[in-house]
Amino acid sequence: MVGQTISHYRILEKLGEGGMGVVYKAVDTQLDRTVALKFLQIQDGEGGELRERFLRETKAAAALDHPAVCTIHECGEAEGRMFLAMAYIDGSTVSEKIRERPLKIGEALDIAMQAAEGLRAAHAAGIVHRDIKRAPTSW
Repeated sequence: MVGQTISHYRILEKLGEGGMGVVYKAVDTQLDRTVALKFLQIQDGEGGELRERFLRETKAAAALDHPAVCTIHECGEAEGRMFLAMAYIDGSTVSEKIRERPLKIGEALDIAMQAAEGLRAAHAAGIVHRDIKRAPTSW
């Protein structure tokens, strides 16, 4: 998909994938901003139920307003593929930071607190995050 334009988003690079979809870095050509686009991956026979869950979870996440929760800009469908556009957060992942050097206890606690606050806000809104990874065994 890299190099393609879907709706008004030009796909720049693949960022990763999770349980429900694939995430790409893209440019919103209407508003001239960088976004993250998550495309729903539908397997044979899962279409209707998975699409409904995707829409329900996207609507719930879009209602959240918290500094530790990514802002949802749009939910749409183009060329038969459902997607959501969200804020693109530039920077290192926690895994990348750990590979560079061991985290100081204050840094690790700060990261954990930010993640916990975001999860608390999501849980308070009835959202259960389904893609939280366990900590590496080297911690």
